[in-house]
Amino acid sequence: MNDYVLEAQGVSKRFRRGEKHSSLRDAVPALARRLLRRGTASDRAQQDFWALTDVGFQVKRGEAFGIIGGNGAGKSTILKLLTGIMHPTSGTIRIAGRVSALIEVGAGFHRDLTGRENVFMNGAILGLSRQEIEKRFDAIVAFSGLEEFIDTPVKRYSSGMFARLGFSVAAHVDPDVLLVDEVLSVGDYVFQRKCVERMNAVIASGVTIVFVSHNLRELANLCPRSMLLEKGRVQMIGPTEDVISTYFGRGQQARVPDATNDVFITQVSIRDEHGSAVDFTSGGKLSITVEARGQVRRDDMSVVVQIVDDHQYPVFDTCTQRLGAGEITVDRDQSLRCTFEMDNFLAQGTYHVNAYLHRYLTNLPYDRWMSAGTFFVSGAPEARGVVTLHPRLVECEVGSSAGAVARQPGVSDGPQA
Repeated sequence: MNDYVLEAQGVSKRFRRGEKHSSLRDAVPALARRLLRRGTASDRAQQDFWALTDVGFQVKRGEAFGIIGGNGAGKSTILKLLTGIMHPTSGTIRIAGRVSALIEVGAGFHRDLTGRENVFMNGAILGLSRQEIEKRFDAIVAFSGLEEFIDTPVKRYSSGMFARLGFSVAAHVDPDVLLVDEVLSVGDYVFQRKCVERMNAVIASGVTIVFVSHNLRELANLCPRSMLLEKGRVQMIGPTEDVISTYFGRGQQARVPDATNDVFITQVSIRDEHGSAVDFTSGGKLSITVEARGQVRRDDMSVVVQIVDDHQYPVFDTCTQRLGAGEITVDRDQSLRCTFEMDNFLAQGTYHVNAYLHRYLTNLPYDRWMSAGTFFVSGAPEARGVVTLHPRLVECEVGSSAGAVARQPGVSDGPQA
C-alpha cells in the first residue's frame, strides 16, 4: 500500500506576462499580431514566466510538511495547484482523500448575514453537508469565542472577530489533507495559541498538513520536514531545522566589502552547545560569532552584538570593550573573529542579531549588519514578554472572615527546584 497521501512529480507552471501599451498606436498592432499569431517563438518565450519548474515532493499520511521560501518563490502557486484552483502546465499531482484549505479565513462570508448564517454558508463552500455543520456548530462557535455575537451580522464584527469565526469554521472541516497558508496569526494572542493547539490536535488525529508560512518558528514547531523553494525550484527537502538554516544561509551570504569602510563584517553565525542552530530552548546556551576583515589599519575598534525581537525592539546588547577585551587592533587584510557566549533566558519567540563594528569611546560606526542572523526560542510558553525570569509561586493566601488564612492548593511553602 502506498503510504504517500500527496505526491507531486515534475510540476511546472507557466504564466504569460501581460503586455502594457501607453498608446493606441502600440496597442492596435499588438492586438493584430496576437490575432494573426505573427509573434515569433522568441517573442513568446520572452513573455513566459515560469512560477514553478520541475517541482517534486511526497508527503506521507499523517505528516506535517512545511514549504519555505521568500516572496515570489512559488509557495502560493503550489498551494493553488494542490487545491485545484489552477492546473500545472506540466507534471502530475496526486492527492488521496478529501482536501480542505485554510488559506484565506472568512473567504465567502457575506457581510449582511449573521455569524450563524455565515457558518452554514462557509461550511457548505468548504464541502460540509448541512448535517455535518449542525453536528459541529456548537464546537465551531465555542472555539471562536463569539457565542453572544453569533446572531449579529458580521459587518458589525471587528476584523479580529471576523477572522476568528472564519478560522473556526475551516478548522472543523476534518479533511484528509489540510493546506494551511499564513492563518495562525489571526485574532489576539490567546486565540493564536488556540489556533496552534488546534493544529497540533489535527496533526495528532492523523490528518496530513501542508503548511506555508513566513512565521518560521511556528512552522518549525509543527513540521518535522520541509521543502525550500527559490525562484520556483526546489533547493532542498529535509528536516525543517536544516532547511531553515539553509534558507537563512542563502540570504546571508558573505558580504561584498564597502570600499568606504575601514573594516567590514564578513560573517555572523549563531550556535548552541552542539553547533550551528536556529532553534533554541529557553534555559540553554547561545553563542554568536562575528567575523570581520580590515581594509586599513584600525587600533581602536570594538565589536558589538545586539539581539532584537521580531519588531526590532532591542532586547540585549554587549560588546568586546565592556567584556574586558580592550581596544582591538586590525591591520589591512587581517581577519578578526569574536565569539560571545551567553545564557539564553529569552522567552518563546523569534529574535534577530544585529552586529556592529565601531569606535567604543566616540561610538563612531565603521560597519553594521542588521538582521545578520535569526533564531527561534521555544520551551517557555508560560512567559510573556521577551525574557523568562524563571518565576516560582511561593505564596498565595486568601484571608477568611474569621481571620484564618486559607492556602491555595498547589502552592508550596517555598521555592521549588
